[in-house]
Amino acid sequence: MLAGAGVAWTLVIVLALLAMRRGRSLGPAAGQRLILVGGVALPTVLLAALLTYGTLASDRVTGRGDDAAHVVRVTARQWQWQFDYLGPDGAVGATSIDRLVLPLGEMVEFEVGSEDVIHSFWIPRLGGKVDAIPGRTNVLRLRADRRVPMRGQCAEFCGLEHARMAFAVEVRDARGYRAWLAAQAVEGEGDAR
Repeated sequence: MLAGAGVAWTLVIVLALLAMRRGRSLGPAAGQRLILVGGVALPTVLLAALLTYGTLASDRVTGRGDDAAHVVRVTARQWQWQFDYLGPDGAVGATSIDRLVLPLGEMVEFEVGSEDVIHSFWIPRLGGKVDAIPGRTNVLRLRADRRVPMRGQCAEFCGLEHARMAFAVEVRDARGYRAWLAAQAVEGEGDAR
């Protein structure tokens, strides 16, 4: 991105200097060419390049190109977050409130929704953010590659207690993650051990 911005900046400066240097000897045809190159061709080429780069980088950044190893259904409500850890069959295997546990180095797909108002699911250290909208499920994929303390939060003002819409994020190795899931296993519909 820095190289692309540098090239774009250089081209704009060169065109600006050409426009200022333009004398009477260049004539009207040169001015028209400058407008076509600097006002039509250059922006078209730069925007096409940025669109291509953004589209290719999007799969890497959003994780859409990877298969998700785990699925977590996230339900936001005033003033808490509920995390349901889904098994391969889509059934809830474990549940936690205001505490998200992630496996180290594995892609996790989040199915994000809300029960009341619009919230926004965000883990700043992992970078992804998506709105939690009542009646709609939005999908986000994230991977935690380091075991560092993290905090997630609601990034959308959702009412008077919005500041309390935070949750702890823990990253565990594969064995620790499986042990935690087993300890949090759901016995019946909605009951946690």
